[in-house]
Amino acid sequence: MLKALSRPAVKLVERYLPDPYIFVLLLTIIAAAAAIAVERQTPLAVMRMWGDGFWNLLTFSMQMLLVLVTGFMLASSPPVKKLLQRLAALAKGPGGAILLVTYVSLAASWINWGFGLVVGALFAKELARLVRVDYRLLVASAYSGFVVWHGGLAGSIPLTIATDGHFSADQIGVIGTGSTIFAFFNLAIVACLFISIPLVNRLMLPDDKESVYVDPKLLGDDEETRVRITRPAERLENSVTLAWLVGIPGLLFLLDHFLLRGGGLNLNIVNFLFLFLAIVLHRTPRSLLESLNEAIKGGAGIVIQFPFYAGIMAIMVQSGLAATMSEALVSFATETSLPFWSFLSAGIVNLFVPSGGGQWAVQAPVMLPAAEALGVDVSRVAMSVAWGDAWTNLLQPFWALPVLAIAGLKAKDIMGFCLIQLFITGAIISVGLTWF
Repeated sequence: MLKALSRPAVKLVERYLPDPYIFVLLLTIIAAAAAIAVERQTPLAVMRMWGDGFWNLLTFSMQMLLVLVTGFMLASSPPVKKLLQRLAALAKGPGGAILLVTYVSLAASWINWGFGLVVGALFAKELARLVRVDYRLLVASAYSGFVVWHGGLAGSIPLTIATDGHFSADQIGVIGTGSTIFAFFNLAIVACLFISIPLVNRLMLPDDKESVYVDPKLLGDDEETRVRITRPAERLENSVTLAWLVGIPGLLFLLDHFLLRGGGLNLNIVNFLFLFLAIVLHRTPRSLLESLNEAIKGGAGIVIQFPFYAGIMAIMVQSGLAATMSEALVSFATETSLPFWSFLSAGIVNLFVPSGGGQWAVQAPVMLPAAEALGVDVSRVAMSVAWGDAWTNLLQPFWALPVLAIAGLKAKDIMGFCLIQLFITGAIISVGLTWF
């Protein structure tokens, strides 16, 4: 049945889903028009919101570009290549490859979302070199594991409300992760998704005649070439000593960060880890630079699209449109249904404001008073917003850009399969938030 359902979904998305750049342009126009029509903002005011906010994600854009580049460099190092090859060899056929890449992506995304995006995509590429399997579904399976990130160790909303002095601390206090990430209802949702997502991906596997395969030769050259040194400068470019004099202190810094100072994972630390492991494992600066030149080719989408999303977020937040959308959906909620409506409203807002921390800042002033008025557990409502933010990433191509860049695909190639996952995971999460 799922195979039959995925077939028209894939064809529909392939035909009508535009390139992510076109998607962000359309979202910009829709957000601006809605701010004018619903919030009675003037076109001049909306234009100013958009322009003033256009560069608000520059730091984050650079972080995401580095997620792509450093992750690619790490995976292209000889030791990691061999590790991925051995892990990929565990897949005994197309079905096994789909299951394996989904489990790896789910586990990595639950640990850290940036780690999950890169590892899943790179592992899918390695599997495609060894197993003849539909490449679109393989990459879609790698991306589908990303849906658990906000219920995991790096979830920005549960970590925010667990931090002393957060912006709503006066209203709800500090809520520890035992009531959010490690609460029974959240762990139950994660467990159900770890079972259902791989199974659904496996059941969507197309027949051989309908599958789209990729030539392993197009996925990169795994052969190592010997370097002939003819100039003194080339000795530095191929010096293991030089690379390790910088790379090893970087890894020692990470040991200090985790072991002595008790630091945790965040996007900067993940990028730092990827970069300095890549420096050490590539052994020479020349090897690293060759990998960098290959990795940077896929970063164009991130560079051009993230500023547009920053502009959209500014319109949604400053015009009051995001709050209005949330209020409309929560207005008829009951004590039992508030988590569901919070989840649904967060999913809709996420299409325009694809940022967990930014979304909580927008929706918390609406959701928290509603939770207090209805006597609903605040931690459950917060996690409802978190899950809604993660859920519609299966439809929103914003977070898929690093995966698509690494895999060499377009959004239309994978989003048909993700659309099926959107409905199934949405049902599971809704039940979990309401009844678990």
